[in-house]
Amino acid sequence: MQRIGFVGWRGMVGSVLMERMTAEGDWKGFAPTFFSTSQIGVAPPKVGLDAPPVMDANDIVALATQDVIVSCQGDEYTREIHPSLRKQGWKGIWIDAAKTLRMSDDAVIILDPVNMPIIEQGLSKGIRDFAGGNCTVSLMVMAMAGPMKQGWIEWISSMTYQAASGAGAKNMQELAAQMRVLSEAVGTLATDPAANVLEIDRAIRSAMRSPQFPTQQFGAALAPSLIPWIDKGMASGQTLEEWKAQVEANKMLGLDPQIPIDGICVRVGAMRCHSQGLTIKMKRAVPLDEFEACIKESSPWAKVIPNEMAATKEQLTPAAITGTLDVAIGRIHTLKMGPEYVGAFTVGDQLLWGAAEPLRRMLRIVLER
Repeated sequence: MQRIGFVGWRGMVGSVLMERMTAEGDWKGFAPTFFSTSQIGVAPPKVGLDAPPVMDANDIVALATQDVIVSCQGDEYTREIHPSLRKQGWKGIWIDAAKTLRMSDDAVIILDPVNMPIIEQGLSKGIRDFAGGNCTVSLMVMAMAGPMKQGWIEWISSMTYQAASGAGAKNMQELAAQMRVLSEAVGTLATDPAANVLEIDRAIRSAMRSPQFPTQQFGAALAPSLIPWIDKGMASGQTLEEWKAQVEANKMLGLDPQIPIDGICVRVGAMRCHSQGLTIKMKRAVPLDEFEACIKESSPWAKVIPNEMAATKEQLTPAAITGTLDVAIGRIHTLKMGPEYVGAFTVGDQLLWGAAEPLRRMLRIVLER
């Protein structure tokens, strides 16, 4: 029976992973061990399988006893622990939510509904490191894998609208705190039909510009605003988040030559769904019904939404998609620049296909080999 170690299972992505494994009946056929950096020695979570008390996530010797390690602990942990394990001669499989290993030549970016052949090829070649992709990139590829793999696309400009969850649990809490402060600032004006809307506007503006407004995590007001900068800057003028789109999407799908992908990544006041507005330059004009059929055929989770007002409002929003495995793509239409230009809009849950779900499915792939 294979021994599977779980690290970071108490955090946001780890908690979603645990929930999904329970929902899908995945807790069977292996021996789990739970590792922690702060809860060493406590009873393990109840998952229906016997497990020892929680072990030290920094204990290289204990980690090396595992056949597979699933890590949701983050970049710093992976940068420190992964090379130490490999130097000790550990030959197990490492499955990671962090970005550290994604672009390594010795790692595969995992998104099996659209790149299962690449995952299988990696396993056959003896690849032992598998990393979930950047959340926004994975969600874009879930929606667009069909046309991308067909070779139809010349380039994509992706303008993102990224949720607070992409920055972490503390950021989600801060967004909720900002909302609370704004609600308190407006008070009964929000429900008073006689209220002057400019008075409401002044109350919100004053609150979000106050030194007391909670911005420790984001560094700026988000709830009534947006932040057009995610991750560190690069010499190219991009942010690191923007750079990931081209390099990760093309590696994930094994595309050569690469499809150029670039745009502006923006943090918005959604809680856990990332959205993207896509401008797609096709190599040739493709009928929209053929384009949409290709998307539908690429994955059972790619959900094409009709380009109609009612359907868009009902089905192509974070409110509709959050907590589901659907990756919705709609507003598909030919742009005024010419018949080979297509516009589209996608929405997907950052914590599912953008984080936990590829890890859960990769573990199943390993266990079922």
